[in-house]
Amino acid sequence: MSDSTHRSRLWPPLAALAVVLAAVLLWTLLPLAEEGGTSPESAAPAGRPALTVTVTAPRLAEWPRTLAAYGNVTPWQEAVIGAELSGYRLTEVLVNVGDVVSEGQLLARLASDTVAAELAQSRAAVEEAEAQLAEARADADRARRIEERGALSAQQINQFLTGEQTAIARVHAAEARAQADELRLSQTRIVAPDDGVISARTATVGSLAQNGQELFRLIRGGRLEWRAEITADELGRIAPGMRASVLPPGAAPRDMVPGIVRMVAPTLDPQTRNAIVYVDLPTDGALRAGMFVRGELRVGEGAALTLPQGAVVLRDGFAYVYALGPDDRVSEIKVEVGRRVGDRIEITGGVTSESRVVATGAAFLADGDLVRVVEAPAAGILSSQ
Repeated sequence: MSDSTHRSRLWPPLAALAVVLAAVLLWTLLPLAEEGGTSPESAAPAGRPALTVTVTAPRLAEWPRTLAAYGNVTPWQEAVIGAELSGYRLTEVLVNVGDVVSEGQLLARLASDTVAAELAQSRAAVEEAEAQLAEARADADRARRIEERGALSAQQINQFLTGEQTAIARVHAAEARAQADELRLSQTRIVAPDDGVISARTATVGSLAQNGQELFRLIRGGRLEWRAEITADELGRIAPGMRASVLPPGAAPRDMVPGIVRMVAPTLDPQTRNAIVYVDLPTDGALRAGMFVRGELRVGEGAALTLPQGAVVLRDGFAYVYALGPDDRVSEIKVEVGRRVGDRIEITGGVTSESRVVATGAAFLADGDLVRVVEAPAAGILSSQ
């Protein structure tokens, strides 16, 4: 086949393809020519607001100045309760961990049969000594009456008087032994030394108690305290009587437990260079001994420029607000934040009290968005127009 014949067969398909490409190009460029050569992006509606929002202005308020700290929740005082007798078996254990007890309440009992028998023997010895004393006293009284008559020698009279004194001493000794046995019998009853809550128990029925062995631990009065750690630089700002608040693990800031600073440690830890602040806590709170918690110490009050927390947007670790311009367009402003109280947050830099910022819907905005401002929030305020 000749080259001319081959080229003649290719021309019709190529011509058709050229016509199609020309038609597509004409269809694309025709709208641009009609609108003065503007881009497709500029053809989108430019006056349509992105969101309906409300605006607010930062306002000044007197807020407490607080000092954040961390520390352990511990018992105010924890009493160790043990046996005072050795070698006696526990026959009863009447309380468990978490039980609330009162002063003098019976917690456990030791076997008392042996001690009771020894006490009965001591009381019998007292009665015997008292009978001997009565006899010796009668002999001494007769000796005193006949001393002037000379019927008895001075040696005999001294013997009777000495016998009386000896009998008196024997009575005292027997009474002392009886009192000791009574004390030992009372020590078979292990009682609470104060009101409080049982925090630990090692006592078990049938075990052999030893002198000084720990059987129970008692949180006196059920009182807890927060031992907050602060630096040496902050130590001068803390004083007894200041108010504090502690945040239980997993709780919201509104559920912080109030407390009162009881005392500040007179020395600093040589390892950490921190001081301990002892804060009294209520007995009916959600805190438990052993928790490591965050809290705040209220060190005074001061003016704060505040906004609703919904007006502040957190992105990439920074805080932003959207300020409303005169053309109802918003501009993104980076701000510095401080304390939080309730549903408001302190603004320490970036805006002034004259600024107008978006109060609701800020999280859905971008820099330069056009918005429609309404006076008060309404249903569907965050929905797109």
